[in-house]
Amino acid sequence: MTRSSKTKKYMVTGGCGFIGSTFVRKAAHLGTKLLVVDKITYAANEASIASELKSDKVNMLREDICDQSKMYDVMKQFCPDAVVHFAAESHVDNSIDAPENFIQSNIVGTYSLLMAALTYWKLDCRLGQNQFKFHHVSTDEVYGDLPLEDPDDIQLKSVQKFSEITPYMPSSPYSASKAASDHLVRAWHRTYGLPVTISNCSNNYGPFQNIEKLIPKTISNAINMQKIGIYGDGGNVRDWLFVEDHIEALMLILEKGQIGETYNVGSRSEFRNIDLARLVCEKLEQFYPIAHNPKNLAGLVSYIDLIELVPDRPGHDRRYAIDPSKIERELGWRPVTGIEEGVEMTIEHFMSEICIT
Repeated sequence: MTRSSKTKKYMVTGGCGFIGSTFVRKAAHLGTKLLVVDKITYAANEASIASELKSDKVNMLREDICDQSKMYDVMKQFCPDAVVHFAAESHVDNSIDAPENFIQSNIVGTYSLLMAALTYWKLDCRLGQNQFKFHHVSTDEVYGDLPLEDPDDIQLKSVQKFSEITPYMPSSPYSASKAASDHLVRAWHRTYGLPVTISNCSNNYGPFQNIEKLIPKTISNAINMQKIGIYGDGGNVRDWLFVEDHIEALMLILEKGQIGETYNVGSRSEFRNIDLARLVCEKLEQFYPIAHNPKNLAGLVSYIDLIELVPDRPGHDRRYAIDPSKIERELGWRPVTGIEEGVEMTIEHFMSEICIT
């Protein structure tokens, strides 16, 4: 992929989170000067960018994006070409138990960051006003869910998918907070002219993902010979996007995305949750056979035997599916990592982290 020869300067919020840290590693590799702003909550992992922080091109501030005055001071001092906004509370189950954290971080935090960026853009930005960009990273969950027309065939190509003009119908406190933040970003563009872009992505997975998410939790539970709980009937479908493919899409949006536009990023890789868990278990067997696992005291013959259905969570959307035609057509992006390859790389990383070879 061709990159601009000019050295870019990006302020990255949530740069120690899963997707944000992957962006930081990629951008740092390309020579971009980065300022990472992260509050370092339970889901953040500063170690995921430890190597990059040794570079004189990457610095980090432990700050809360809800502090509007501080965010403005940071922008004024650093003078970024773009603000890349990843920071968010993102776990649906947690949003059901403690929605106030999601309102504060995802809505108030985005508002504070927008106000700081607007002041910086108007008063201090050394670029032309159309060169600065505020990019907001969001989720497909804002759209609600899609029907499962045939639960036995989840690789359907004729059924509905989310597009950039799909109406918002969020189901959980998490998705409602992200929908609200999307609306704020669009409003700041329409009302104040702030140059923004938005991306809504499907389910990400890959190295450094937090253990609370489906794929790493499946790996961890399997290695520890614990039950792998799958909600409901296991038939909920998600479109799985390898995180590094997502980052390539974001790089293209930052370089070539049109101001005021939204881009949906998905890989056309739909799997039922129970089938994905089975795939992870099958792949794990190649790296760490259950017969060699000293915790397999029950003598199970397959990690798949650990999978069990558990009571469904409230408001559990049945199916997400992204139509990425716009970003493919306008920016030339395509995912390159198949689900089997991506799962293998994720397992390999997780195994190396816990020193199992």
